[in-house]
Amino acid sequence: MRNIMLVTALFAAGFAQAQGYPNKPIRMIVASAPGGAPDILGRAIAQKMSDSLGQQVVVDNRAGASGLIGAEIAAKSAPDGYTLFLGTTTLYAILPNLKKNLPYNIQRDFISVTQIAGASNVLVINASVPAKSVAELLQIAKTKPGALNYASAGRGTPAHLAGEMVNVLANVSMTHVPYKGAGPALLDVIAGQVQLIITSPIAAGPHINSGKVRALATTGAKRNPALPDLPTVSDTLPGYEITQWWGLSLPAKTPRALSERLQTEARKAVNLPDVRERIIRTGAEPVGGTPQAFDALIAAEQRRLGDVIRKAKISLED
Repeated sequence: MRNIMLVTALFAAGFAQAQGYPNKPIRMIVASAPGGAPDILGRAIAQKMSDSLGQQVVVDNRAGASGLIGAEIAAKSAPDGYTLFLGTTTLYAILPNLKKNLPYNIQRDFISVTQIAGASNVLVINASVPAKSVAELLQIAKTKPGALNYASAGRGTPAHLAGEMVNVLANVSMTHVPYKGAGPALLDVIAGQVQLIITSPIAAGPHINSGKVRALATTGAKRNPALPDLPTVSDTLPGYEITQWWGLSLPAKTPRALSERLQTEARKAVNLPDVRERIIRTGAEPVGGTPQAFDALIAAEQRRLGDVIRKAKISLED
């Protein structure tokens, strides 16, 4: 009887809390600088959630250390329904495989809200590289070891793993050249200092159109709607798939009534026609699925990308 009374009291308290919620602004921690894809997506969702909730959802950009600063702040925030966290593939699935002492644990410290969007990238090469297809590029890599270098925004980034996944699946040895950011990396591919990069269609698009780089394929399981004429890497290299994706989470132990409210509002925002259109314009595809679907994605990607990391012997601990 005592247990029943306790459960009833907790339910009543949670219901009462939810009835007056929200009564102050909600903070959405975005673990990147203003202007990037996470920031653009976060602001699109925050605006619509503000309208629906009747309280401002304020984007709080916390960039630095590959997003670890923002993730740690979110993980240690009070679980009171007033902090949302917008994370990336790197934070949800890559870094948990690369660093032993992260200041957060996705499964322990967060509960999922929804996946906002996902996007495949594009493999582009310097125009002087004599390859018109992925098959021809791999032939160069096999017959001329050391001839191909690939750029990335840094060690442990999705672009780094994208290149290493080619090495692992094709049994080739392209050399990784890390940069401090995707912009300088792409510029060196254009200049011919590095032969290729796997990057955002938005970043590469103008240079593809000008002929400064040649696009060979996109990196998802299916063709990218932004580049429908390009094949996928997996058409030539079966099993190849690497995308970037973004999603919302809440600090663990957020009361169920509040988490369910935010899950509903966030999914509703993502699925609004004007928000979907805005996301598509960034080169991504809107999702807005269930928390359970986002949990499954995170778990699957941690396993799959972890396998690539181990086979490629990638480490950030040295």
